[in-house]
Amino acid sequence: MDFRTQSASLQALAATSADALVVVLAGDSLPADLDPAIAELVKDSIKLGDFEFKAGKTLLLQRPNGVKAPRLVLAAAGKATLKAAKTALQAALGLVKARAAAHAAVAYVGFDGLDESLAEQTVLAASDAVYVYRHTKPSAPEASALSKVTVLADKAQAKPVKRGLERGQAIAAGVELARECANRPGNYATPTYLGEQMHELGRTHGLKVEVLDQKAVEKLGMGSFLSVAKGSDEPLRFIVARYEGAAKSQAPVVLVGKGITFDSGGISLKPGAEMDEMKFDMGGAASVLGTLRAVAELKPKINLVAIIAACENMPSGRALKPGDVVTSMSGQTIEILNTDAEGRLILCDALTYAERFKPAVVVDVATLTGACVIALGGIRSGMYASDDELAQSLLAAGDDALDPCWRMPLDEEYEEGLKSNFADVANVGSRAGGSITAAMFLKRFAGKYRWAHLDIAGTAWKGGAAKGGTGRPVGLLTHFVLSQAR
Repeated sequence: MDFRTQSASLQALAATSADALVVVLAGDSLPADLDPAIAELVKDSIKLGDFEFKAGKTLLLQRPNGVKAPRLVLAAAGKATLKAAKTALQAALGLVKARAAAHAAVAYVGFDGLDESLAEQTVLAASDAVYVYRHTKPSAPEASALSKVTVLADKAQAKPVKRGLERGQAIAAGVELARECANRPGNYATPTYLGEQMHELGRTHGLKVEVLDQKAVEKLGMGSFLSVAKGSDEPLRFIVARYEGAAKSQAPVVLVGKGITFDSGGISLKPGAEMDEMKFDMGGAASVLGTLRAVAELKPKINLVAIIAACENMPSGRALKPGDVVTSMSGQTIEILNTDAEGRLILCDALTYAERFKPAVVVDVATLTGACVIALGGIRSGMYASDDELAQSLLAAGDDALDPCWRMPLDEEYEEGLKSNFADVANVGSRAGGSITAAMFLKRFAGKYRWAHLDIAGTAWKGGAAKGGTGRPVGLLTHFVLSQAR
């Protein structure tokens, strides 16, 4: 999709040339300097009861008097906030994309200026509006005609709007890559496929990419990762990519993604209901891929390493069993109490591997626990951090990206539930505080650097009629990486 900005004042919106003019209105009244033709149409619509200044209200007017565009879409935002603006625009674009409108011009009225963030969210809203998964569905609806969005801004806003559009397009491309990977069925999006996607990123963006097979993983001593993969006939892949935008002496940011391309639960088999959604258990890996793409397109002055541990978790005669003890790359032994707590078993070896990069910070991303879904639902990702400054950086990045997280505790007492009589640590504790004990398990393997963990089990995909990957938390992670650039 083509995104651009065009110089236009509020007083002359009606002269805008586009297939649809979208006006997003904040507050409960019209500003005095709004184009008289637009203002008159809004007032008439309110008098007729067709529109009101209430968040969520939209109205499509065709061939409106005095307006050059053949379609005028009004959308009430309510509050003059970034989130309200994006929500209103999403509702408005729902009306636009259903018509044969190829070009939409967007104007924001009643907001305190048009800045980078609002421009970025305009791109993300439009990209989301036209996204359709079709790789394995030939009968999917035809693509929307909407292919161009112009943000109307005055000359003083042109530069920040342009920067916001550029950042938004990079993040949108990353979100789409993450969604495409997550939405593909497990027989398509295999560990090998994830490795191929990383190789493709490397070719197109000049990244250093290494994809390790089972022999290489065995040589590294990743006994925990190997133990999860051995139940499946699909070969594992350990994927490493490097974006080098700063001096070699600068310590990198490292992102680690959980890539369980299908999770049956292993011997501790999951219930059959909704097991199909376990193709999304590689949401962490997908978000790392998407973030790497966004960062590579934006080219910040930073070094970034992306690590993905990818395999299936399947039951077979070779599969990991409850009661087994495995030895991780760190040398710590792990008693397996539940084979469905496999994500932490592959991540712990990836976290140990990350030490070799002498990182400035490591953030692992995983659809790790159902307990996090119970705690936070699908609104915020769970976030754990080893220090307050890192936690604040992640919280701020999530807020800036409208991809929020919530800090969870890491009190030492929670580690008591992971004690084992037969190994250094058990892979699960009791049900109580399950997301926290999972994070405490990972923390044992991340003690040599600043570390954070994002549990995205509630945010990486949606179920029900809207089933599909969300691409989260690509926005959060991209903003975080950019915030670490010097």
